[in-house]
Amino acid sequence: MRGYRDLAAELRRLIDEGHYQPGSTLPQISDLMEQYGLAKQTVRSALTELANEGYVLIRRKYGTLVRDRRSLRLPLSRYGAVLTPGGGKGPWETACAAQGLDGRMHLVSVTTEEAPDDIAEILGIAPGDSVVHRRRNALIGDEVIQSQHAWYPKSLADQAGLSGASKIEGGVFGAMTEAGFPPLSADEHVNAGTPKSDEAKELNIGIGVPVIRVQRITRTIEERVIEVLRVSAPSDRVELVYDRLPISQ
Repeated sequence: MRGYRDLAAELRRLIDEGHYQPGSTLPQISDLMEQYGLAKQTVRSALTELANEGYVLIRRKYGTLVRDRRSLRLPLSRYGAVLTPGGGKGPWETACAAQGLDGRMHLVSVTTEEAPDDIAEILGIAPGDSVVHRRRNALIGDEVIQSQHAWYPKSLADQAGLSGASKIEGGVFGAMTEAGFPPLSADEHVNAGTPKSDEAKELNIGIGVPVIRVQRITRTIEERVIEVLRVSAPSDRVELVYDRLPISQ
């Protein structure tokens, strides 16, 4: 074995073949140095390459952890299951539970702020009007799979109980339905690309892991826009399934 690329290829093979399972720890740097007869910097460079590719997570005090790269199916139908108020699970938790996964939502922050120009335009409000901005992370276990930013007109958020710094049990759609703003339709715009620095940090991924970005615009029957949601997720952890879409009107 000559250099860090050779070591990275060997460790990549061992991970792909299941010798190291998701959540397990790779041997310490000193052990890899001894096993493969390589210098410390060579080993570190190999681990950095694997981290950038999304194979491992390098965490101080915990070592180098094998990253779980199994994909979660997110069907569009998950939204329909949470329109009834009072449910115990939101759409993320519903999709995870259907696949036997421990999915949960973590509320990062709730702030009232002046609407950014692009958000104000989508919501149909004046620039600078107040909106409620909810930041959430969608997790499986302790791993962040999605970073979510959502904006709501303040008057609607106040009526639906979205202005408070607490998790909405059963999901936002159920809360809006109960407040008299039942969601009827949504547009989703999806693209992908290299993660920005803030996305890589939030999602704890390497710079070589592409991210999927989704913008969802939700409307009522009166065509009022009641939510703008922007989501970032590692492309190797989610599969967006747009099931049973109509072919003709």
